[in-house]
Amino acid sequence: MSDNENQAGHSSYKRSGSALNSRPRKKATSSNPLVLHGRHFGRTVFALCNYPALLTAGILRLEELQDSSIEDYPADVRREHRVFIELIDSYPGLLARLTDGEEEDIILVGELLGKGASGARGDDTKTLKSAVLKWLVPRGQPLIPPLSRNIKSDRGFNHEVTGRLLCPAGIDWSNAETKQALKSGETAVRGDQWPIFLYTGYDYDPEDPWKGLLRSDILICGFKHVFTSPSSVEKEPKATRSGNAHLHGMKSVTKGSLAYIATQIRFSLSSSSVFSRTDTVTDSENFYHSILDLLEDPDEIAEVTDLMTWWTCRVFPNSSSSERTISKNSALSKIRAKRAALQELAAANTN
Repeated sequence: MSDNENQAGHSSYKRSGSALNSRPRKKATSSNPLVLHGRHFGRTVFALCNYPALLTAGILRLEELQDSSIEDYPADVRREHRVFIELIDSYPGLLARLTDGEEEDIILVGELLGKGASGARGDDTKTLKSAVLKWLVPRGQPLIPPLSRNIKSDRGFNHEVTGRLLCPAGIDWSNAETKQALKSGETAVRGDQWPIFLYTGYDYDPEDPWKGLLRSDILICGFKHVFTSPSSVEKEPKATRSGNAHLHGMKSVTKGSLAYIATQIRFSLSSSSVFSRTDTVTDSENFYHSILDLLEDPDEIAEVTDLMTWWTCRVFPNSSSSERTISKNSALSKIRAKRAALQELAAANTN
């Protein structure tokens, strides 16, 4: 999408496509609270979003939903509406501002939010490009051959270490023919072919694909770098006044933030120099959506709940007790177990 298309009038925001699959408009005014909110919302809820289109379609849909149900809409529209609702709920007074204002006000608000989201994404892409090199091998070991902090052409499948990490789970990187096919581009990798770096110890079990998924050390390093502070990557986690999470009152890991970091790390390992949703080599948008699809799948709720609790305990260990796991054999665990047993017995007697 060109800049001219991005700056077109409101007619371009009609239902010709989802706002969640559109490139954000680039031109916006100077920083203000909406820009700051857009930075955090893009990182934690939805990163690849055309905010003017999202707001315009969302307001229109609110009127439509007075006579219909959101379940009557296609899946992509339902997700778009969930993002819209989360956005207006996360910023006090935003809905009133949108419904009471003129159409130009909606576009302006969207531009400011979009400026924040795209600015944060650009900042994180830039800093992670060099930071990720420290996480490729154990501390103290040299990276052979070395990689440039600023030039990415030697990354991706062109380098033994980054190539191994980006190799799709289930494909044998040690096979010479496979390695050459990936390097040459003969074997194209789609965004929904998840790389091995997403897994703990970079180990994939085809019989249990959930095992270790989205729990790797490199993801934890990337998350801390962006949300708590670069210095927290090698230290015990604690609240830092300068961290993005502290500035926005973030006390738990969100599904959107996990998908965002996975996408950023994947791009930082690649040989592509410019983050673009239309890049068919990295296929970043498809990758991002595929991670969110899994995390938002109601059929996977048990595994996802366990995953999000695991993440919050590691990144925000001092968050509310409801987000912590209970120590085994503790008094609290025994109280909970006894209560559960009594409730189960009462339910059995009732039946």
